Amino acid sequence: MYLRETENYISKIQSKYRCITIMGPRQSGKTTLSRKLFPEFDYFTFESPELRTRVLSDPKSFLASLSSAILDEIQKAPELLSYLQEILDDPADSRQLILTGSNNLLLHEKVSQSLAGRTRIIELYPLQRSELPVSDRPDDLYSALYHGGYPRIFDQKLNPTEWMEDYYRTYVERDVRNLLNVGDLNRFDRFVRLCAGRSGQLINYDSLAADAGLSQPTAKAWLSVLQASYVCFLLEPHYRNFNKRLIKSPKLYFTDTGLLCYLLRIKSPDQLATYPLVGAIFENWVIGEIKKAFHHHGMEAPLYFWRDQHGHEVDLVIDQGNSLFCIEIKSGQTFHPHFLKNIHWLNKLQNQQDGACVYGGDEKFFINNIMVCSWNHLFVSPGNGSRFTIAEPGVEKPPGFLPG
Repeated sequence: MYLRETENYISKIQSKYRCITIMGPRQSGKTTLSRKLFPEFDYFTFESPELRTRVLSDPKSFLASLSSAILDEIQKAPELLSYLQEILDDPADSRQLILTGSNNLLLHEKVSQSLAGRTRIIELYPLQRSELPVSDRPDDLYSALYHGGYPRIFDQKLNPTEWMEDYYRTYVERDVRNLLNVGDLNRFDRFVRLCAGRSGQLINYDSLAADAGLSQPTAKAWLSVLQASYVCFLLEPHYRNFNKRLIKSPKLYFTDTGLLCYLLRIKSPDQLATYPLVGAIFENWVIGEIKKAFHHHGMEAPLYFWRDQHGHEVDLVIDQGNSLFCIEIKSGQTFHPHFLKNIHWLNKLQNQQDGACVYGGDEKFFINNIMVCSWNHLFVSPGNGSRFTIAEPGVEKPPGFLPG
């Protein structure tokens, strides 16, 4: 059982909310976290068909018998949410509820309709590298990318490729069939693997649909399902103009690089080391680590990329309201000053000086006000939302580095 970053946040807010909803990918640790933080609560999982049938046949009787409870995989019984609303609206009722779910599309829609303003939604993703004990962390870059962050792989010392094969097959056979009327699962599998090959690239629905043998509306619908079930996410371009014409298409990334490697048929860290898309996979991993950190602290992740039509691009920008904090991501293990050229370019437009470069080497240091951070020292702490750090302690920060 691993110590999760979000535990402190949930502990702080549990007295303020009678209902907390924890959403995230299957096997990301939602049930383990809920039962760890609320061991005295009753526990029910709606993965059980017998329980679903019994509860939905007489929901009022079931809820009347509850003490404070964890209702796991609540998206399997969405009809129950309207009855939970009655409990949460009753000032004389002091029971607390923890809801978990692994389908963002179904659950978020139902929660928004029935429990708007009555629950705090938290998204739990696979493990951040910093959440793993040092003894369990893969000690080289390619192993870290290959293993990804699903807790069971580390807890039970499993082969990532074998575990991902079972995980993915279960996902396709259960979640996809629940969300889509897909007659040909092989075609859907081809679509998902084509998406994997486009990780880190701008979405081009026409090209994706043509390669998959689908219509463009079908490609869009299938990609929405991948997002809803936390397989992938889109990184939007930042809208701030700076008097430049900007690219408007989002980029595609996967929630977990272990699953991404499986979909690309990468079967070992050694194979990954020479893989043509290793730079995109590394970029995916860094952005994923930063995204997780924000969500695990209960915050929306204000993450974007910045690219104009003249080829200037910053891999990741964090919107701080009055400025953009620029992060360049380079998989090379030897740092070169030209890694920072686009940071300098965008900083000049917005009259800023700070930023960061995360690279595949082992050292961390500053060049003026820009931190150069080894992948192995990446540690993201969003702080209070206006100030954050991106590296473990150990190098002195010059004045003004922390944004805010």
